[in-house]
Amino acid sequence: MMQRRSFLALGGVSMLAFGAPVLAQGAPNTARASSPGGVLTVEVSTDNDGRPMYAVSRLGQPVVRPSRMGFLLTDQPQIERGLRLSAGQPVTVDDTWEQPWGERRFIRNHYNEWRTTFTETGGLGRRVDVVFRIYDDGVGFRYEFPEQAALTTVRIGTELTQFNLAENGEALWCPAWEWNREEHLYRRTSIDGVGSAQTPMTVRGDSGLHVSIHEAALIDYAGMNLRREGGTDFRCALTPGLTNAAVERTAPFNTPWRTLQISDTAAGLLDSSLILNLNEPNKLGDVSWFKPMKYVGVWWEMHLELKSWGQGSKHGATTENTIRHIDFAAEHGLGGVLVEGWNKGWDGQWFGNGSDFSFTESYPDFDIERVTSHARSKGVQLIGHHETGGNAFHYDQQLEPAMALYERLGVHSVKTGYVADAGGARVAGPDGRAVMAWHESQPMAQHHLRVAEVGARHKVAINAHEPFKDTGLRRTYPNIISREGQRGMEYNAWGNPSNPPEHEANLAFTRMLAGPMDFTPGIFGMKTRSAEGVATTWAKQLALYVVIYSPIQMAADLLDNYEANPEPFQFIKDVPVDWSDSRTLDAALGDYVVVARKERNSDVWALGAITDEHPRVLSAPLGFLDAGRRYRAEIYRDGPDANYTDRRESIVIEQREVTSADVLTLALAPGGGQAIRFVPLGRSRRR
Repeated sequence: MMQRRSFLALGGVSMLAFGAPVLAQGAPNTARASSPGGVLTVEVSTDNDGRPMYAVSRLGQPVVRPSRMGFLLTDQPQIERGLRLSAGQPVTVDDTWEQPWGERRFIRNHYNEWRTTFTETGGLGRRVDVVFRIYDDGVGFRYEFPEQAALTTVRIGTELTQFNLAENGEALWCPAWEWNREEHLYRRTSIDGVGSAQTPMTVRGDSGLHVSIHEAALIDYAGMNLRREGGTDFRCALTPGLTNAAVERTAPFNTPWRTLQISDTAAGLLDSSLILNLNEPNKLGDVSWFKPMKYVGVWWEMHLELKSWGQGSKHGATTENTIRHIDFAAEHGLGGVLVEGWNKGWDGQWFGNGSDFSFTESYPDFDIERVTSHARSKGVQLIGHHETGGNAFHYDQQLEPAMALYERLGVHSVKTGYVADAGGARVAGPDGRAVMAWHESQPMAQHHLRVAEVGARHKVAINAHEPFKDTGLRRTYPNIISREGQRGMEYNAWGNPSNPPEHEANLAFTRMLAGPMDFTPGIFGMKTRSAEGVATTWAKQLALYVVIYSPIQMAADLLDNYEANPEPFQFIKDVPVDWSDSRTLDAALGDYVVVARKERNSDVWALGAITDEHPRVLSAPLGFLDAGRRYRAEIYRDGPDANYTDRRESIVIEQREVTSADVLTLALAPGGGQAIRFVPLGRSRRR
């Protein structure tokens, strides 16, 4: 592990240039601090009533207008007025840390940390600190409640944090509080046309500035949504808890970071590491027992209704069917096999219930001992599956023996699921009995952390579906390997509607800014139960392996479709899932993305380009390749007549030699894409 730290206490010299607080002229209740490069400036103030506010500017231009901070408590007076501001001296931190797996191996963490303190001038004399970490590409701030006699147990009804955006423009957002949790189509409206939105919410202002609002390092707190209060003003809307308090904590404690990723280009926004950097370092130590991998699964055939999760003549999770998948994975160099429906409980009313699930008992036609033994003999891992029907209460009761079973069998990753309507999860109430809860409530945040911690003790990594949102916890708990948390490929099997051609480009600027997503690409059978089917081309399906990052990537289609199409399947076999470097070459909000990534343990690069329903001709300079070196470009591109409606299978596979001086022209069909591997000459392809 490489780590380099430099701490510079800035004192009073060259204060604004170096980010030290500066008192505004004639306004003793205002202080400012800037990012290391002077790009972003944060101003904190109190108004004449002692209300705390912050504002953010970029190169002198406002990004966030003065916005309120504070809290409404359920059992004490509010903390939002009558406060006195004091500001400390910023400290510069510049370090580089190493990911055990990820979209890049080394990440620079360079910011100015600035502590501001708000103290009540009367009454209880309570204190809350607001700590800012100011980067050149964004800002994170959190509230810190110190230990104090007047505020021991903190019951937060409302968090008053505002994000008053300085200009109108275009917003890409997904509605909050709807019945299907996070799994709704994105909307593209004016900023002042947003309703209540999930985070990340990403906007492009009329000036061209890109801003994404989210949160980081959420450990024991309610998830945040955004409620538009008028115009371009937004306020934090916490997910409700089990009482009138959304959050109950004992001081001292910190809230999650409220985050603003800021860039003058769409590509710069995608390359930001702000969310990860705001999380604490790895607490688990060595996690080499988890290996990033591609996998196949007993899964897609259920979504197509060729097989069933429950028992009967169509049961998918049989010993024989699983062994077929294991043998296929071994033959083609894939690392894992996911099996859904192996355990008892699928025959009842499992949706939104989950009380019948056993996480240690398999159905009679699934011999888990034989299956895992066969997998080990083939160098393949079974990927476990724990669907809970949203019943975290029931799952908690079996969590320890369930993870112990997987450890004994050599199963080092598990896909968990919480399928239930919004507000239909189950957790332990104050009396120890099961009560209903929102998926992103504080009790569910506590549950997901328990699952990660118990999993880590048993060397099991967690890939959560219908999850609590990603807030970068994979840095602290690197066995949190991926999540779903948005519409995945399954909506193309049965959705009404299925995912539109713009969906994956929308994901890049929203859900993917939060962290890895188990999207499950790689479909060649484009006709499905959904009327629209899979609204992409084959080339785009391949490009998704590069554009949508996850350390665990599914080859999601039926095995028969891969066996019938070995040429495009070759890219799925070849493309890595673990990277040493990632660069966004070109992008436009919700329209298209071009990404290049370098394999973790070789000099091979991969490029993925995707578009929405519009055809595009893009240029891709290859300056990321080593100068003076020749590469074989293995190109998988849309055919000249390809489109996402009736010519989805039209693909051209070709090779050419290139160098870093070349510029490739990427012709993307409507709903199309392009995938390329750049292999240094002299390296052989996988057979």
